[in-house]
Amino acid sequence: MTFEEYVSSRGPALVRLARLLTGDEHRAEDLTQDVLARAYLHWRRIARVDRPDVYVRRMLVNANTSWWRRRSSRELATAEFADRPGRGDLGGEAADRDEMWRLIRALPDRQRTVLVLRYYEDLDDATIAAIMDCSPVTVRTHAMRALTHLRERFGVPMTNGSRS
Repeated sequence: MTFEEYVSSRGPALVRLARLLTGDEHRAEDLTQDVLARAYLHWRRIARVDRPDVYVRRMLVNANTSWWRRRSSRELATAEFADRPGRGDLGGEAADRDEMWRLIRALPDRQRTVLVLRYYEDLDDATIAAIMDCSPVTVRTHAMRALTHLRERFGVPMTNGSRS
């Protein structure tokens, strides 16, 4: 597969992944462009790997992590939220979704990355582990911690003693 074919087929999906990782449309486009520019330089080698899409996704995740490390200031999450609107109305549901995305963006980078790759990209733990360069157990641990944190912050009660 040529680089141009790869970008044509996977480019929009990479931008969507970057948007979920960064929480910002413009930052996502810049991040994807930077990663694809670097991938272009090494495309002959990347195209020969077993799963080039996993390799490029890993580049995207790593580039996002590097950007966060370089950033001099971060947004601070607040401990309190405004009253939630009632269920059943579209405005209330949109507000809940917005609040959930704010909570997801406030997660540590690796936890947010695991959730995005698992629930948005619908990848299994082994593939996520390959993208993040860690073990599947680490992926499950990040997912469990992220989901527990989100449940606590969003006010979802734990049932049957289960925390995941």
